[in-house]
Amino acid sequence: MTKQESTKYLIVIGGPTAIGKTEVALNLAVKYDCPIFSADSRQFYKEMNIGTAKPSADELGLAKHHFINNLSIHDEYSVGQYEKEAINALDKIYKENDIAILVGGTGLYINAILEGLDDFPKVDADIKLRFNRKFRMEGIISLQSQLKEQDPAYAEKVDINNPHRLIRALSVIESSGKTFTSFLDQKTTKRTFKPIKIALTMERHLLYDKINKRVDRMFENGLVDEVKSLFEYRHLNALNTVGYSEIFEHLEGNCFISESIEMIKQNTRRYAKRQSTWFRNQGEWSYVESTKLDKIEEFVNSQFQ
Repeated sequence: MTKQESTKYLIVIGGPTAIGKTEVALNLAVKYDCPIFSADSRQFYKEMNIGTAKPSADELGLAKHHFINNLSIHDEYSVGQYEKEAINALDKIYKENDIAILVGGTGLYINAILEGLDDFPKVDADIKLRFNRKFRMEGIISLQSQLKEQDPAYAEKVDINNPHRLIRALSVIESSGKTFTSFLDQKTTKRTFKPIKIALTMERHLLYDKINKRVDRMFENGLVDEVKSLFEYRHLNALNTVGYSEIFEHLEGNCFISESIEMIKQNTRRYAKRQSTWFRNQGEWSYVESTKLDKIEEFVNSQFQ
């Protein structure tokens, strides 16, 4: 691609956790000499490394990365801020480059870049505080049950183990008197780039085996020590996530470490299944086996004008 051509491209590599998105993105970034933008909301936080399966230092050195290690777990951050910062960064990059890559499995963040955000009503701070209190006092199951009752459609697609997302949805529902789903899929924002959307696939049993082995490697690489170092901050939203919550339960004396390991594997498999469902429900994605790097490159090349 040359700087003279007017069309700008965003190669979007999506798919469930552990399927191999990092390898594919790096392969394309090296081939096209372009930067990578992360749409994995867990990899934003510099204190969370092993449990978020971030690219290694060597991998990060192969291409310029954006939105990895850019936040602290103590920072307040929203998808709206992410959209604004990422689009601004892309605009600057497209002055010199024709291609950039977006990679990740967090659907909300991917759609924020591709389509913009839906317009939600303003939520009274007291309502949000009340649901935060409900979470602390009654646990996440109470939030899950309420959302399933008030907006079953959104309960099917949201990360049901993410209290921040549940609190946000329930707060909007109470503030507006409408379902959270009713505010989704509004008119999209026009973008200046052409997206090339690729969803990676793999047979389920192979993906689940990769997930199990990756969790084992995380423990071998010191995940328990990483979580111990964050124990006093376990109340923060950033740490209410798979791979950390289960070990906090162990550190609080509620289960054996062997049980934490199995729960992380199980919850990660469930998360991967929800991610796969999300991509299938989006439409307009091209599906390619994650190991077929030549097929992926061939498809990308076919999309350039």
